[in-house]
Amino acid sequence: MITKKVQQHVANKPSLAKPIVLIAEELSPATLEALGPDFEVRNCNGADRAELLAALGKGVDAVLIRSATKMDAEAIAAAKGLKVIARAGVGLDNVEIPAATAAGVMVVNAPTSNIVSAAELAIGLLLASARFISPAHAALRNGKWARSKYTGAELFEKTLGIVGFGRIGQLVAARMQAFGMDVVAYDPYLQPARAAQLNVRLVELDELLKISDFITIHLPKTKETANLIGTD
Repeated sequence: MITKKVQQHVANKPSLAKPIVLIAEELSPATLEALGPDFEVRNCNGADRAELLAALGKGVDAVLIRSATKMDAEAIAAAKGLKVIARAGVGLDNVEIPAATAAGVMVVNAPTSNIVSAAELAIGLLLASARFISPAHAALRNGKWARSKYTGAELFEKTLGIVGFGRIGQLVAARMQAFGMDVVAYDPYLQPARAAQLNVRLVELDELLKISDFITIHLPKTKETANLIGTD
C-alpha cells in the first residue's frame, strides 16, 4: 500500500513533531486511515497551482497525489523539507523525476493498485467499440431503430493485438482469450517464453498493426513510447 511506503521514508523524523503529510487529491478513506495517528495530515487542492505551491511552501515531509497534481521542478523547489512524493496509482508522468532526484526526494508509486480496474476498463471500451454500443444507444434514445447499422462485430476468432504486455496487458489477454480471441502482443522487453506460457505470440509492432482486428495499448508515457503510433 502506498501509505506504507510513506511511513517507511518519513516516520523517523528527528524531532518530537509529527511528520507532515500533504494530501493533494481525494483519496479513499482506507488510505487515509492507514496513515494512522503518527502523522499530521494536511489537505489541499493539488489541481489549483497557487494553492498547491502555498501548501508545499509551509513545509511538508511527504505529499500524496494522484493524476491531477503536477509535481514539477517548481513545485519540488517550493516544498520545504520534502522527503517523499507518493503517487497513489501507477503512472509517474506528472512527477518530474530528475528534479526530485536532484533534490533528494524519494518518488514512490503503487504499481499494482489499479491494474485490474485498468484491464477491465480497456475490455469494456473494446466491447463498446466492437458493438457500437454508444452510438446505438444514442440512436435508440432518439427513436431510431437502425439495427443493421449498429450490428458491429463478434470478438470470437478475431485477433487482438496488445501493445505493451506488462501486468495490465497480460490481464487483458487472459480475459479476451475467454472470448475466443487469438492474442498477439508487442513488447520488446518480454521474453518469448513468458508469452508462450500465456498462449500469446510475440510479434513486431508493424506485424501487429497489420494482422490485428482490435488493438489495445498499455504503455507508460516515456520518450520511447510517445507518438509510437501515429498516422504514418
